[in-house]
Amino acid sequence: MNRQDKSLKALIAILRTSGALENIVRKDVSCNNLNLTEFSVLELLYHKGPQTIQTIKNKILIASSSTTYVIDQLVKKGHVQREICQEDKRVTYVGITEEGKKLMDDIFPKHAERIETYFEQLTEDELVQLKVLLKKVNQ
Repeated sequence: MNRQDKSLKALIAILRTSGALENIVRKDVSCNNLNLTEFSVLELLYHKGPQTIQTIKNKILIASSSTTYVIDQLVKKGHVQREICQEDKRVTYVGITEEGKKLMDDIFPKHAERIETYFEQLTEDELVQLKVLLKKVNQ
């Protein structure tokens, strides 16, 4: 098998794995009236604290208009709130509310356990190596 064939097989393996992981996450979050993008925004805010809309857009990799829509939906659900920066009124921060934090306190540990189970056949060193290799491919 030549390098091109190996590269194509690697791509297929990555896409299958990505799809399987996405399905796990989708199932985890749909039970809580969230979609994948809403969960991604909540997870970012839960772990990193308030973020600007631009930072959310860049970290979650979605379009600006979609970011605004997703944040609007999370505001309606009471999970996040907007706050205008006092130093620069053009900048808006989004932070997780107490209700959003309670939701993530409930669902995130279970979600993390499911993901860990998915990778249980890998050693800790292999997990680190996998991350390094995927990052290398992504550059």
